Amino acid sequence: MHEFKYKGDELFCEEVGIGGIAAAVGTPFYLYSHKTLIDHYRKLRDAFADINPLICFSMKANSNLAVVMALVKAGAGLDVVSGGELYKALKVGCESKKIVYASVGKTEREIENAIRAGILFFNVESLPELAQINKTAKKLGRTVDCALRANPDIDPHTHKFITTGKAENKFGLDFTTVEETFLVASKYQNVRLRGIHIHIGSQITEAEPFRKAINKTGTLIGNIRRKGGRVDWLNIGGGLGIIYNKEKPQTAARFAKAVIPLVQRMNVRLILEPGRFIAGNSGILVAKVTYVKKTRSKNFIISDAAMNDLIRPSLYDAYHEIIPVIRKPARKKILADVVGPICESGDILARDRKLPEFQPGELIAVMGAGAYGFTMSSNYNSRPRVAEVMVIRGRFYVVREREKYEDLVKGENIPKELK
Repeated sequence: MHEFKYKGDELFCEEVGIGGIAAAVGTPFYLYSHKTLIDHYRKLRDAFADINPLICFSMKANSNLAVVMALVKAGAGLDVVSGGELYKALKVGCESKKIVYASVGKTEREIENAIRAGILFFNVESLPELAQINKTAKKLGRTVDCALRANPDIDPHTHKFITTGKAENKFGLDFTTVEETFLVASKYQNVRLRGIHIHIGSQITEAEPFRKAINKTGTLIGNIRRKGGRVDWLNIGGGLGIIYNKEKPQTAARFAKAVIPLVQRMNVRLILEPGRFIAGNSGILVAKVTYVKKTRSKNFIISDAAMNDLIRPSLYDAYHEIIPVIRKPARKKILADVVGPICESGDILARDRKLPEFQPGELIAVMGAGAYGFTMSSNYNSRPRVAEVMVIRGRFYVVREREKYEDLVKGENIPKELK
């Protein structure tokens, strides 16, 4: 699963003790295992080797330059959803023809920059967006390739905030509109419609929702082709679940076994957009216990990490295992909430958890934090964002420096009328 394991009573990342990293870097910080990251990418690549898909890592899961470059060097493409992610994708040297661009609200400037960069596809979310891409391409004297994002109206049985493929979600186009648009594609003279894109949600632990969505999309592709349209690519997005608690998610091999026969019957080239599956268990958040507060009704383990550092438990009621960096097997356990210093009742990392009776100054590891951890962090309560560290072949590197207080006011100006 991952390379965060105890050696004796200390938690290690690969061959490096986490206590030593904390002493050098300070807390809190995100810590990534390069080996875990690459191993998870290769598991997916090898599972689908028979059909040689384009695997585009979803940068919204983790866009640290070192993480992204490691995957690009291993052969991955990239799935971007903003001008900033495109900028970072190009900065690490990703081939432009390995970049696909999603997002329901691409601006004219973002579209222009992506066209100039020569990306493989836009995943188009609406007809107004398609018209804007066509208009911008015409202005630049280019013809660009696009895939239409179809909304298959499939329930992926995941949290409502990370469900993206039901009719009431903001993403994509209904199947009728997709089919009709392919059949009038010639009216968009600077666009080539080349593929269909679907993405039904995130943290999906079983194959059946994917099978339903792909089968439904296969029927759509057949209808388009029978009426003279052309579909060369199928992008099935990401969404593969990982283990946070007691989930039993499908392996890459089982997922491939379920999907490959369906794709082969369609005679299309496949694109995958994994994020969490690759990055989730490759990272942890390391924090320090500040206080242990015991009240008549509840125990609180107060850490120096907070909801601004890892918002998933507050936003999704997400479960992240919390373990000591230095374990002491003999000590008793207490029922407690793990909370941060943010002035919000929702500032919580774990609720009603049976945990060791930590003492102030002890280090804790919040597991499975490599995806949607730092990328969703903020400066709420004017807290500097934490450092990011990566272990590569027995050494650790600070791959993003901890913000300073001076960074909190960068770009802010006080009008002279207020001075």
